[in-house]
Amino acid sequence: MHERFSRVWICKDFGRATTGADPAELGRTVLAAYLAGRSTQGETFRVVVRTDDDSQHVITPGQLADPGWKADPAICQTLPAYLRNALA
Repeated sequence: MHERFSRVWICKDFGRATTGADPAELGRTVLAAYLAGRSTQGETFRVVVRTDDDSQHVITPGQLADPGWKADPAICQTLPAYLRNALA
């Protein structure tokens, strides 16, 4: 998918990560990394985390509003480098 505002191509396929981290926390970290430094231009973003036991977590930007939230470094290590670097 081409994101017209940042002029980049984004993979819409499923990403996979193996971690013992809380799935909702992983989703918050992925979304925060993706949104870091990007203007949403009124668009709506979300992350859907599906676990091997078929549970599902949907994370939205509104869930990142807590000023005390910070990405867990252990979770960041499971992210692709481009997302991990966005949180640095």
